[in-house]
Amino acid sequence: MVTGQARRGAETVVRDPASATLLAWAGFPLLGAGAGWLVRLLAEWVVSWPWAPFQGPAELIASLPEPALTVGALVVGALAGIVVAGIGQWESLVVTVDTERIRLARKGSTSEFTAGTVHAGCLDGKYLVLLGHDGAELAREPAGLDRERLTGALREHGHQWLDEDPYLAEFRLWVPDTPGLPAGANALLAARQKHVGKIDGDSSGRELRDELAKLGVVVRDRKKQQYWRLVRQADS
Repeated sequence: MVTGQARRGAETVVRDPASATLLAWAGFPLLGAGAGWLVRLLAEWVVSWPWAPFQGPAELIASLPEPALTVGALVVGALAGIVVAGIGQWESLVVTVDTERIRLARKGSTSEFTAGTVHAGCLDGKYLVLLGHDGAELAREPAGLDRERLTGALREHGHQWLDEDPYLAEFRLWVPDTPGLPAGANALLAARQKHVGKIDGDSSGRELRDELAKLGVVVRDRKKQQYWRLVRQADS
């Protein structure tokens, strides 16, 4: 998704551009209204085909009088589109950067990281990653934001931006009872396995990631599999 960059005083805000937001708020309701119209037509067709499934719901919809049926289908579809647009806006990442801190806002919550704690930022696939000086991941958030916008925002305010995660080669595929992990990490990874693939919207998966971070274990997901690495010690 193409993103926009806006200046606000001494900070830079990287978010979805106004054009994309406007398109979503206008487009999804229109698509929803179109879907509502198709549901109305489909209900009439299903009623005319005695062998077709869902006869009960179709008969209920088709029995509504006009113009209430058409108007209702359009309104309900448009409202559904508005809900979808709102969810997309709520889930979109907003990155605010100044010389002192980096703030990440998504799903109604905000995380703030001071410049002294952040070693660098990078993109790992669709995720924005903030790395600490010891190699720990301070944040891993899904982001459709433009790489050049993010790069410019961080560098403009004195933060380091890397072309890729410098620790990628250290990740190893997790299998049950993997040796070399801290005590308790295998149990946490086993519990987290069922959340892989839905981590972005799964609070339990995020909590397990946080618990692994406390043990010095960084985890990333690829194709419904977990990969892990250990945080380097300060004297290593």
